Amino acid sequence: MKVYTGDTVLIISGKDRGKTGTIIKVLSENLRVVVSGINMRTKHIRKTPQQAGRKVRYEASIAASNVMLLDPKTKKPTRIGFRIDADAGKVRIAKVSGEVVEKGKMAKMESKESKESKEEKEGKEGVEKVEAPKKQPFWKKLGFGAAEAVEEEAEVPETPRGKEDHTIPGEQMHVRTGQRGS
Repeated sequence: MKVYTGDTVLIISGKDRGKTGTIIKVLSENLRVVVSGINMRTKHIRKTPQQAGRKVRYEASIAASNVMLLDPKTKKPTRIGFRIDADAGKVRIAKVSGEVVEKGKMAKMESKESKESKEEKEGKEGVEKVEAPKKQPFWKKLGFGAAEAVEEEAEVPETPRGKEDHTIPGEQMHVRTGQRGS
């Protein structure tokens, strides 16, 4: 497929024909895309003891053939082609204007390594970097022998009222043996 997450597209067929939106997700194995604000569906969720019932609105996927990329220069729908550049490699181009089309969000996202290399180039070596402590389970944070201390400090929960002994002291209770007349 020639469209990517973050591309601005025009819907060319279906109930939302003529609307524009940004691609949220690409489902390449099914040749479908999810576009923000397009093909909205309503899901009714039944109430439970923990939460109230509600209606959830979400975007359903549409066929990738029902969208056209918007040209970054003319803002009109265009087909997409590819061209090999010497410095950039394989790039997408808009057939209408010949303009290079950048990938949506993926081109803007930077890896951590590139951010760190930029900081080093800018001369921020004078600033000390404080590393965040590694996340560990709570029992490992406490140290050796602390698990027993936590168990000792833990309060013993009271027995629920339904499980308490409600017999009257001093009275004999009749025990049933399961035989008639006894």
